[in-house]
Amino acid sequence: MLGLNLALEAAGLHDVTGVCRRALASTPFDAMQADLLEAGAVVRILEAVRPAAVVHCAAAADLDFCEHYPEIARRINTEVPGQMASGCSLRNIRLIHISTDAVFDGLKDGSYSETDKPRPGGIYATTKCAGEQAVLQANPYAIVARVNFYGWSLSGGRSLGEFFVKNLSRGAAVRGFTDVRLCPTFVNDLANALMRLLESELRGTYHVVGPEAMTKYEFGVAIARKFGYDESLISPESVEEFGLAAPRSHNLGLLTDKLSTDLGISLPDFSTGLDKFHRQFLQGFPQQIQSYQQAPLASIGQPGLSASGLPGEGS
Repeated sequence: MLGLNLALEAAGLHDVTGVCRRALASTPFDAMQADLLEAGAVVRILEAVRPAAVVHCAAAADLDFCEHYPEIARRINTEVPGQMASGCSLRNIRLIHISTDAVFDGLKDGSYSETDKPRPGGIYATTKCAGEQAVLQANPYAIVARVNFYGWSLSGGRSLGEFFVKNLSRGAAVRGFTDVRLCPTFVNDLANALMRLLESELRGTYHVVGPEAMTKYEFGVAIARKFGYDESLISPESVEEFGLAAPRSHNLGLLTDKLSTDLGISLPDFSTGLDKFHRQFLQGFPQQIQSYQQAPLASIGQPGLSASGLPGEGS
């Protein structure tokens, strides 16, 4: 989801090549089909495209999938980022690696800075944390961006925002976790911040998230009110009541002072991003972005997916 929205944002400003595991159709940028798990795939891509910069977004991002397929998660979330970082370092290519707020266990007050030691729980968080280390060891000039975002995706079901819109629009009852806090960022705002980072001379780890922390329940209620849906359909519940395969961090509020100071910008506040998300909905952007897929995406849980799963309230 981030890769596609980033490519769309950047296409009018740069020559963009988007690399996807499955073929895309009619995109306003060059699209290359590749499986990053194939031996030598990273080197072949870098040699074929010869980019000035890379934003590495690929991940096994479904937490429960990672618990069931830890070796696939390790290869995608740890090995491939290390290969990408090494390949970019050898070719003097600027690199941003996308990581996650989930590298923290969420047991403190939630005001995590980049100097706080990661304490990952579960396979997803552990492999993503190891991926950060692999990237910076192979390429000290790379940027690791810890993110949490929502927006419209190729499949129509990759983000928490889509989960609430899809269900509430048809009057379906959903649960909203009151004990999982995050700093949601509208994906296009994140994309623009990443492009600013690429243009800078910064390196190291940055928290690139929205300035406001909220629970998943509060996020869902905000979606309902903006889109005119019935917020009473959202049931406030605890994540601990469900037998999820992977542990969930409760408090993932990230501080962004380092980003604001070093880059001179702050990401827009939540209400501004939500307005943009709603405006895209009214303008038919979800249908436009889904038109780029040539065939329905593979089913969730299929071994070998490089980015799998419906987040919903399971993430």
